[in-house]
Amino acid sequence: MTEKKMTIGVLTSGGDAPGMNSAIRAVVRTALANNMDVIGVMNGYEGLLNGEFKPMGARDVGGILQRGGTVLQTSRSKRFQEPTGQRDAIRKMNEAGIDALIVIGGEGSMNGANALSKQGVKVIGIPGSIDNDIWGTNIAIGTDTAMNTIMDAVDKLRDTASSHQRAFLVETMGRNSGYLAMMAGIICGAEMVLIPEYPVEQQEVAVAVEDAYRRGKTHAIIINAEGSGLRTTDLAAMIDQMDLGFKTRMTILGHIQRGGSPTAYDRLLASRMGVKAVEALIEGTHGVMTGLKGKGVDFVSLNDVITNKRKVNMEYYHMVKVLAR
Repeated sequence: MTEKKMTIGVLTSGGDAPGMNSAIRAVVRTALANNMDVIGVMNGYEGLLNGEFKPMGARDVGGILQRGGTVLQTSRSKRFQEPTGQRDAIRKMNEAGIDALIVIGGEGSMNGANALSKQGVKVIGIPGSIDNDIWGTNIAIGTDTAMNTIMDAVDKLRDTASSHQRAFLVETMGRNSGYLAMMAGIICGAEMVLIPEYPVEQQEVAVAVEDAYRRGKTHAIIINAEGSGLRTTDLAAMIDQMDLGFKTRMTILGHIQRGGSPTAYDRLLASRMGVKAVEALIEGTHGVMTGLKGKGVDFVSLNDVITNKRKVNMEYYHMVKVLAR
């Protein structure tokens, strides 16, 4: 009697991140190479509930390595957060003959993956988040590309800031995590970074700007994570009102940080994690997330992922201050 081939479902959920397509491609082609079928789930968990399924072959993932976003599209689903929604999603999977699910996404996506795992579904998570706020991996898919986007933008802003002797306030993403702002502060030579994990008063920002002017700098760069607690517009108004030497301009980078062609690093990381996820299912491993630990990709329990909080390394925060002299 011929053994039934395993059918894997793959979906992307939550905020998109550059490199997700590389992970999808790796999942599909690794599965096909191991005589497995793949069904793509459109629009994340909401698509899972709606039965938005499409069989995927090798040609369906051709030419997507360089594309940002996700060819499977993504969304957030309130229905799936409820036990009844999760039960309905499992029913849809069973009706479609999906034996296991690979979920690519951030914290919320891993929460959903863990909920399905606890109900007996074979699930593997792959971390994709520009904020790099997922516990259990050194870095998530998309973070490196977002950092390069921020670096490119700030480098260009510095040119005009120096030409006109201005202070630039640059707002990055990071509602709950200051990773992007903090690392951008180091690689872009910022005078100060503002992050959710280390609240400061407005006056401290004013002091940093005035100090840069007094020391003869031709510009001042302040990088503000959106969740720092200080609004970029308020800071700009305050600095101008106080007349600290520099005229002020602000730039809110917004969703430009999510887009763009993934870097070589993100393409490679996503490919490694996609391959590892399929290999886990072949070996009978599930209920885990792939994570980069040192130089290798390993597994970490989904339950551990959602019950732990990733913290920023404050050594980097203090490094910004030292290098801003």
